[in-house]
Amino acid sequence: MSDILLAKRALALLDLTDLAEDSSTASVRALCQRAVGGPVPVAAICIWPRFIGAAREALQDSALGTSLRIATVVNFPAGGADVAAVTDETQAALAAGADEIDLVLPWRAFLQGDRESAREMVERIKQSCGAKTLKVILETGEYPDLDHVHAASELAISAGADFIKTSTGKTTHSASLPAARTMLNVIAAAGRTVGLKPSGGIRTLADAAGYLALADEIMGPGWATPETFRFGASGLHQVLADVIAGGTAEQASGPY
Repeated sequence: MSDILLAKRALALLDLTDLAEDSSTASVRALCQRAVGGPVPVAAICIWPRFIGAAREALQDSALGTSLRIATVVNFPAGGADVAAVTDETQAALAAGADEIDLVLPWRAFLQGDRESAREMVERIKQSCGAKTLKVILETGEYPDLDHVHAASELAISAGADFIKTSTGKTTHSASLPAARTMLNVIAAAGRTVGLKPSGGIRTLADAAGYLALADEIMGPGWATPETFRFGASGLHQVLADVIAGGTAEQASGPY
């Protein structure tokens, strides 16, 4: 596959993200314009809950925006809130117009052996989501080994996750190919459709190509669609757009 075709494929799988501390209504409106105005519309935008309404208003001005999903984050980024608070946060986000919820697993509790609290969190939030998409962020870069990644993936899927996601992008270590391979192996054995979202530290076409090749290898060519695979990134959008336009951009201009 040529670089241009690969970039188009990756761009259509992107959750274009603005979870910066200084995010604003203006920056979210600009994000919406980028999401629908590029060479290939992205799969979704991912923003703070407080900007869902502004995003909905911005997307109403674009015909393409009617099909663009709005994702938001809960229990983010630390993953330490109690289940009642996260349930309230989720319900408020859905009422505001969110299509997808990216939930941070209580991964510290999970690593300390409290798997029931982690399971309860996922189950309760999936109940709130109903038919809406729930992505569970495992924060794999903070795990001591891949056995824990495997166990967390199994827990999240058995508790109702529609996607499992590598990272918040807010820790020192984010997505990695070994973690993604482990997660895909669990997905392959799940017995139902579950998606993968690598996120954090994915900044080049080569980065994206590595994850897509892994998905093709384990799940089969054609499996990675917006319904089953997403990239979580901000600067990757411009990199891919530059490649499609004939440029040679290799790295995003800023961090995730």
